[in-house]
Amino acid sequence: MASLTSSSIGRKYAMALSAFFLLSFLILHLVVNLLSLFGPTVYNNASNFMGYNPLVQFVMQPILVAGVIFHFVMGFVLEIRNNAARPVKYGVNNPSENSTWMSRNMIISGLVILAFLGLHMYDFWYHEMSYKYIEGLPVEQERFWTDLHSKFQSPIRTGIYIISFILLGLHLAHGFQSSFQSVGARHPKYTPALKAFGNWFSIIIPAGFIVIALFHFLTQ
Repeated sequence: MASLTSSSIGRKYAMALSAFFLLSFLILHLVVNLLSLFGPTVYNNASNFMGYNPLVQFVMQPILVAGVIFHFVMGFVLEIRNNAARPVKYGVNNPSENSTWMSRNMIISGLVILAFLGLHMYDFWYHEMSYKYIEGLPVEQERFWTDLHSKFQSPIRTGIYIISFILLGLHLAHGFQSSFQSVGARHPKYTPALKAFGNWFSIIIPAGFIVIALFHFLTQ
């Protein structure tokens, strides 16, 4: 890993690989949470499996946390090094014509998403860890849907989630294509299809999470 991140190309490659890992997690996370729309039973069953399966808890979960930390740290490192490489602004620069707003502000959207992750971890991960490992309460499979449903009682909290998901979509719109570009996946034949898939991905994933938030808010 040290050799991979010691060069500019290596860091971009590592950033792309961590992005692919997190993209796959987003799909799994969305699928599991969409089950909550079909009633407590199916969601409770899935959440109970994810919440008490040793492989998920003690292998996949630490890897996920490490992947999230690595992705954000590497993003900040790349941003700092890119800025240091261009200490003087170009004499003529038309950013709106040369790049998209999101490509120029990935660090901003990343910081907002990082703050949202802090709220999300407090809402779900922290309370789950406290329930199981600090308070040592017994397995109660029926609690998962109720816990999720109760988090969206407040319109302010629901609004924060929705805004964060919209920013996530904008972040994905640029990050998806940038990740494939970083690993050299560019070809006149395949790039348009990857770009179209990335655009749909950046819409469908956040939209799915927004539907979940609105469903639980509107069915209180």
